Amino acid sequence: MNITQITDSLQNLLNNFDKDEFIYQLLRAYNIPNASIARLKKGGLNLSKNPNEIDWKTKLFYKIAEPTENVHEIMEELKANGKALKNSPRFMVVTDFTTLLAWDVKMAEALDIPLTQLVQHYDFFLPWAGMEKATHQYENPADVKAAEKMAKLYDEISKDNRNVATLTKEDVHSLNVFLSRLLFCFFAEDTGIFEKSQFTHDIKDHTQEDGSDLHTYLDRLFELMNTPLRDDSLPKHLRDFPYVNGGLFQQKHQAPTFSRRSRAILIECGELDWAAINPDIFGSMIQAVITPEHRGGMGMHYTSVPNIMKVIEPLFLDNLLEEFESAKGNIKKINELLKRIWSIKIFDPACGSGNFLIIAYKKMRELEMAIFKEIDRIKGKLGSGIFDFGGNSFSEIRLDNFYGIELDDFAHEIAILSLWLAEHQMNQEFFKEFGRTRPALPLKATGNIVHGNATRLDWEVVCPKKEQDEIYILGNPPYLGSSMQSAEQKEDMALVFKGIKDYKNLDYIACWFLKGAKFIQNQNAQFAFVSTNSICQGEQVALLWPHIFNRNLEIGFAHTSFKWNNNAKANAAVIVVIVSIKPTALNKTKLIINSINKIIVDNINPYLTKGRSTFVVRTTKSISLLTPMVKGNQPTDGGHFILNKEERSELLSLNSNSSQFIKKLIGSDELINSKERWCLWINDETLSEATQVDIIKTRINNVKYFRSQSPAPSTVNFTGGHHRFIQIQHEPEKALVIPSVSSENRIYIPIGFVDNHTVVTNLAFAIYNPETWLFAVLTSRMHMTWVRAVAGRLKSDYRYSSALCYNTFPFPPISDTQKDELKKHVFQIIGEREQDSEKTLAQLYDPEKMPEGLREAHRQNDLAVERCYRSKPFESDEERLEYLFKLYEKMIEEEKTKGTLFAMERKGKGKKK
Repeated sequence: MNITQITDSLQNLLNNFDKDEFIYQLLRAYNIPNASIARLKKGGLNLSKNPNEIDWKTKLFYKIAEPTENVHEIMEELKANGKALKNSPRFMVVTDFTTLLAWDVKMAEALDIPLTQLVQHYDFFLPWAGMEKATHQYENPADVKAAEKMAKLYDEISKDNRNVATLTKEDVHSLNVFLSRLLFCFFAEDTGIFEKSQFTHDIKDHTQEDGSDLHTYLDRLFELMNTPLRDDSLPKHLRDFPYVNGGLFQQKHQAPTFSRRSRAILIECGELDWAAINPDIFGSMIQAVITPEHRGGMGMHYTSVPNIMKVIEPLFLDNLLEEFESAKGNIKKINELLKRIWSIKIFDPACGSGNFLIIAYKKMRELEMAIFKEIDRIKGKLGSGIFDFGGNSFSEIRLDNFYGIELDDFAHEIAILSLWLAEHQMNQEFFKEFGRTRPALPLKATGNIVHGNATRLDWEVVCPKKEQDEIYILGNPPYLGSSMQSAEQKEDMALVFKGIKDYKNLDYIACWFLKGAKFIQNQNAQFAFVSTNSICQGEQVALLWPHIFNRNLEIGFAHTSFKWNNNAKANAAVIVVIVSIKPTALNKTKLIINSINKIIVDNINPYLTKGRSTFVVRTTKSISLLTPMVKGNQPTDGGHFILNKEERSELLSLNSNSSQFIKKLIGSDELINSKERWCLWINDETLSEATQVDIIKTRINNVKYFRSQSPAPSTVNFTGGHHRFIQIQHEPEKALVIPSVSSENRIYIPIGFVDNHTVVTNLAFAIYNPETWLFAVLTSRMHMTWVRAVAGRLKSDYRYSSALCYNTFPFPPISDTQKDELKKHVFQIIGEREQDSEKTLAQLYDPEKMPEGLREAHRQNDLAVERCYRSKPFESDEERLEYLFKLYEKMIEEEKTKGTLFAMERKGKGKKK
């Protein structure tokens, strides 16, 4: 479903208007399935009993106004009394078939139009078609409008050229170049590069209305824009177009064919005000609407300017601004600063449509203008004749110093175009300030945005390094965990990490970190990338960071985890960090940045906290000699061992003796949300009796068949019996259960005890026959602080691991008296839980709704656990973590020492006397 199809359907609705069918036709226009509409008509989906209403859960509340009723009063009443909101509709719609009122409940936006204007406001109901509407929080609405128009044009061109879906790689490139040329011409005629409306008016005046000759006209015009010397025999309207060059029109690419409709839309695009668009945002918006898989956010899949600034400011811009402030009034320092910024190179090796490069360019141009103003101020105060710059100088910040690599061909073309547009806009700003600027044409070739795979290209070829260079690498490379990587991306990883073991569990973005580290080693260069926080958590820390730090590099600044906002309403929640790497020889203040403040530190470790660079490595046993923790039991059964309450009841009703084969089943979800599930638990001694029950026998046979179809040879060849779980850690016995996944929002991971009639699944961890005081330690703030730092993540949730979280947790030896004190706090916490026994652990540990008694019990427990480490309470999680890392290092060193002494002792015993 594209925009053209939607507007065509809406126009057809108006042309063949039927009051009874109106709402159904409206839904069909946005691709709501006919089957759903049929059920709605019959009343199956309509929760309202009123003949003039439709109440479709989560979708729509619709009301037809009587002739005597006022539509505005009806809407206000519906919103006020909450009737229409009961079933959470996305839209409320009220009409008298003259006026259409609508309310977008999610976005809190209203539509109030004559019904005849429905087509013009097609975008209001786009969420029905799976396309969220754009927000204008940081953007000029002109960007959105232009992007939507371009989407319509692209749809029409695709329809006119029906072989678009089967284009060759070269054909796709030609189409991408053609679209970027159109964008340049639209922009040029509104910003003084061409005469006002020159391009659009010439198409109107000199091409056929049916579009039949438009492609030949455009081919001729674009060739002319690459021709400096014009033939006098050419028509004047073509000769009047200036020579552009700069590479944009250099290659010959044939224009696609046009129809009457696509020509009309092209003219509509030209009639927009393109001077109002923002190149830093617009490029990504165009990329999104041209790329169908990005349509979900209606062009809003781009990095917002505030997020880009989180990278640019601490990487280099803050330092330049500070130097400018200290240089004010000192012409020598001002000149040195100018020379410095003119030589800086900016490189984005995953540049997309150029957002980071454009913002960096614009910010540097703004600083340059501020410096020129300061020069003029000093000159006016002291007189002329002593200045190297200022006066009649022009900007010397060149696009040649901006480098990029981009895999997507269209994004590559748009990045080049957007940089040109940004340069022109900044030249116009320069002219407003100083009354002078360089000519807009001919364009200067940049040649530094390369189309290719950044993991396979030599970065030094793309961005050559010279001894005196100052280089900043930045961007937002692709993330992709190991399980999400394509075969080609796995090959990329193998090439980048050649010679390095154990890289396969790293995220794809690790390629950029390692290549960046190699690039800046022993150079006046730094990089900062936006990344998923997973490379600074869990096992990836030890897999990646030693290969960075052993190059005499260190973390320069780190923006700790925050939710990534790219202004796409439908974007998945991504938790990211920003990490800067620099050579240790570069003297620069190290900063840890969060949403509240900046903290100056001596060193930043790979977990993005202050302190020495420690690597927590998986281990098979507890360094603190705690009772072993194991993963729960894994059925690998296709679900045939598992029983819900109804299935358990049915089995017991048919054969009450079956109770001996049934155990309660508990994993993360069951523990946290109090879900009841059961399982068949049959050992070798009871197998014969169990198979006398038909239901159990059938289920065992189903397990056997399921395992025989497995792609894993170990499952197919399993010899332990198909009546048993495939991995059994322990026969059911009393256990302390820890969920393998828990929400990051909780202060504590909810844990609990289970009896010997319960089977713990592989979706949780268990400590069998635990000492009671261990509960206090694992549910403490000290342990949670450690987990937050070293655990892996499933999206943003904690992914608990015995090897990484429990076995590595540093906990000192404690006395029996201390153990008894911890037990008291365990019983206090469990007692407070029982006060609200009707609530699930998820409800009890909701940080907003946690009962005060339970909260206080945990606080007292936290203090008791902390007293096991030292008498003085900790003041912050940062202090707790710093202490834990130091203790971890000490315990690991002691383990190494013991291991060395043991080895020496054994060696000594083996010698002959």
